[in-house]
Parts: sequence; C-alpha cells; structure tokens
Amino acid sequence: MIEIEEKEQLTGDPNFWDDPTKAQSILKTIKSNKKWVEQYTTVETAVGDAEVLLEFQKAGEASEEEVDAQYEKALEMTDDLEFRSTLNQPEDELGAVIEINAGAGGTEACDWASMISRMYVMWAEKNDYKATQLWMTPGDTAGVKSVGLEIDGDYAFGMLKGENGVHRLVRVSPFNSQGKRMTSFASVFVHPMVDERIEVEINPADLDWDTFRSSGAGGQHVNKTESAVRVRHLPSGIVVECQQERSQIQNREKALQMLKSRLYEQELEKQKAEKEKIEAGKMKNEWGSQIRSYVLDDRRVKDHRTGFQTSQTDAVLDGDLEGFLKAFLMNKTEVSEAD
Repeated sequence: MIEIEEKEQLTGDPNFWDDPTKAQSILKTIKSNKKWVEQYTTVETAVGDAEVLLEFQKAGEASEEEVDAQYEKALEMTDDLEFRSTLNQPEDELGAVIEINAGAGGTEACDWASMISRMYVMWAEKNDYKATQLWMTPGDTAGVKSVGLEIDGDYAFGMLKGENGVHRLVRVSPFNSQGKRMTSFASVFVHPMVDERIEVEINPADLDWDTFRSSGAGGQHVNKTESAVRVRHLPSGIVVECQQERSQIQNREKALQMLKSRLYEQELEKQKAEKEKIEAGKMKNEWGSQIRSYVLDDRRVKDHRTGFQTSQTDAVLDGDLEGFLKAFLMNKTEVSEAD
C-alpha cells in the first residue's frame, strides 16, 4: 500500500508526462500492485466470512452445509492466489510471443502445428487476452510450417512460459488413406514481449533489414507489396520477421519490438544459467524432450514434467489449459523451495 501511495503521488507531478515511457511504466506498476492488493483483500474477506459462519453454526444460526460451502469457496480462492503468487519475476508481467514450428512428418506435422496455434488463440480468448498472428508460413498441403502469435495482456508470459518445449500428437491421421495411427511433433517457444517497462538498447548499425511479400492471407495489398520485413541482429544472429501489418513501417516497429524481446530473453537465460536452482527441472527445447503428449484415440493428454493429465482432449485443444499451466508453475515453485 505504501508503494502504491508513493507512486500515485508521482502522477500528480506537473512534469509527470514529460517522459511518456517512464509515466506509462509507473501507471502499469500501480495497476499491477492494486490488483494484487485487491486479490488479497478478497481472499481475506472470504476467509473471515467462513470463520463468522462457523461461529453462527455453533450458535445454531447457520447450517453445516453453509459453512462447508463457504469454506470450499475460501479454499479455492486461497489456492488461486497462491498459484498467482508464483508469477513474481519482472518478465512474468509482460505479454508473450509464441513461436510454433512443425517437426518432421510432412502434412501431419504441419496440421499439428496449426492445431496448437488454434489452441493458444482459444486459450487467450477465454482468458481475456488479445491474440494476434505475427507471421505464418503455410504447409505445402495443409496446416503451417511455422507461425508466430502475440498474446497481449498482463502476465501472459508468466502464465505461458511453461509451454516451452516439444508437444507430441498421437492420432489416427486424417491424411493417411490407410487410417494408420501416426505420431507428430511440434516445438513451442515462448518469449516475453518487452514494453516500456523494459529497456533494451540496440545499435542500428547492428541490424540488417530485408523486405518481402507476405505469405499469409490478407488481401491484394498484403500479398502484392513488400510490406513484410525481416531483421537480423548481427552480434547475436537472432532473426525475426513480421507480416502482421499492412504498412512496412508498422511491421518494422513490431519486428524491432520482437527483437528486443528476444535479446531481453537471451539476457534472462544468461542470468538463469548462473543460478542452478532456477534452472532445476528445466526441459531443453530439443526434439527428444517432449513436455506433453496428446494421445487422441486413447483420450489422454499428459504433461511429462508434472504428471498432470486429463481425458478431456477436445477441451484441451479448445484452449482449456489452466490445469497444465497451474501444475507446471506450482511444481516449479516446489522444486525451487526444495533446492
């Protein structure tokens, strides 16, 4: 509360908006802190109500069912707050960029990559995030070879950071005339999308720009003009591209933001590598290190890191990922505490 009051006093300064970037950062911090205080107060009230109902029940003025119902409500809210408290790193508050790449397997793998992209878009919509396609390379017959999504909203990266890794699909393939059971892989990479709260310096001389025609749908303008851009950061070798906007200028701005996000994440990884306890239990993004299997004919989706699984395969592919996301974050917290 003290921090909120101190920062709110800053907003009353006549020169507050002289530095718009800093001002926006302060406002976002205030909003985030207020949200945490509001969540804590709500849980505190729910626990207090349960205690009052228990006293009423002892006095014969409330039923045991009413006490049990309020207790379960308070317990659920406490568990949810505990889960959200795991999102305590600066980058957790940021939006996210998801890169999805089809593995070996031709059309089946490209279709799987497209299914994963749809899964994350639906998860975003169900949780009040905005999902935008940044680029897309279509498959030769169906699906996509690669696709990039921006998930815009507070704590998007914190929620999705555990999705990094290889996702394995097992199903009777609709693209196989013999109806054989096939296995496909797709890799998912999640990066924090930096905003004005994060400063990343880039020397323009270190950038190599290229323009090309968009390969995705978007009407005559997008496909007939070289509005899409690709930029290579020479010192790191990182390459990003963007074909989201109709304007080349807008795509350059978005590509630069994405590059800053990758460089910021690279620096975070260097810091994490120096702290073994933070790296504990982390899976590498290699084809042999699948984090989750989606076995559709057996109606089973299982996360191999946490053991969490469900038989609701259709719901998962429609964006119901909360169980997997929570299990990963809570398990990660337990591992860190054990170390």
